[in-house]
Amino acid sequence: MQLLFLNPVFKERLWGGTTLKSRFNLSIPSEHTGECWAISAHKNGETTIKNGEFAGCGLSKLWRDHPELFANANELPATSLREFPLLVKILDANADLSVQVHPNDEYAQQVEGELGKAECWYILDAKPDAKIVYGHTANSLDEFKQLALSGKWNELLTTVAVKSGDFFDVPTGTVHAIGAGILILEVQQSSDTTYRLYDYDRRDDSGQPRELHLDKSFAVVSIPHRNNLIKPVTTDPINNAILTMLVSNNNFQVQKLEVFTGFASDDSNDNLIYPIKAKYLLVTAIEGNAIINGYAVNKGDSFIVPNQVRQLEIEGKITLIMSNES
Repeated sequence: MQLLFLNPVFKERLWGGTTLKSRFNLSIPSEHTGECWAISAHKNGETTIKNGEFAGCGLSKLWRDHPELFANANELPATSLREFPLLVKILDANADLSVQVHPNDEYAQQVEGELGKAECWYILDAKPDAKIVYGHTANSLDEFKQLALSGKWNELLTTVAVKSGDFFDVPTGTVHAIGAGILILEVQQSSDTTYRLYDYDRRDDSGQPRELHLDKSFAVVSIPHRNNLIKPVTTDPINNAILTMLVSNNNFQVQKLEVFTGFASDDSNDNLIYPIKAKYLLVTAIEGNAIINGYAVNKGDSFIVPNQVRQLEIEGKITLIMSNES
């Protein structure tokens, strides 16, 4: 069974830039490209299969019509009836993103008709002094509203300095924002629901203030802030590779696999054989290049490892972010 590579979808944003092109050689639509939806079955930006017998097929259709690619035999009927659960993005924050908060499944399904939006961030790159907004100082909803409505953002919001290689879990209800000069790989639930709490008084292309969602933000924010900073767990180097568990929660499991095999110049076989325990994997290459199961994989490529593939044979020096539903 083949690996399934995907054609990404790009989103132009007020805060976007050109790093997706310079870092990953991706064909972005403009100099304000903020998001690469690398693996997505969401209606607002669905990726299609690039190669093989399913070339041109949208991911949502593939999930619906071929559940055997994503599930064990005893789970097939239930799998095809669910939505594809995850969405993988790369975000180029050339300027500050708005301060946001996302709803949980219960609220989002009731109000928006879709999944909630838990997410996590792997920092691919960050300029000196780059920061994210992560959390707030309020101890009650009344205090939160009072500080927000009076514009006392410096008192309300908490910031964290970031650098390349940092990782953050961002559960629903968490007040957050990506700061300028940060490149992030994001794994999230398959949702496009975002409640904008504050946007630095910026205006859109027509000169109007950008829409805020204060009432919805107040309804879903976690108070007090729950600090979900976690310490990734790294295994000892085995067979020229390092595996790091970044996060494992009720929505997703995300790991980083760093492979250092090089390319063999003779008949010796020092390739890494990586066994797959999940039903399927969503994979994005963030550094290097390699031959994986016979396919040339370069930095910026994303692919799905379907259920029938039970191991990856990797030759080369490459770093992969791998995710799967919990």
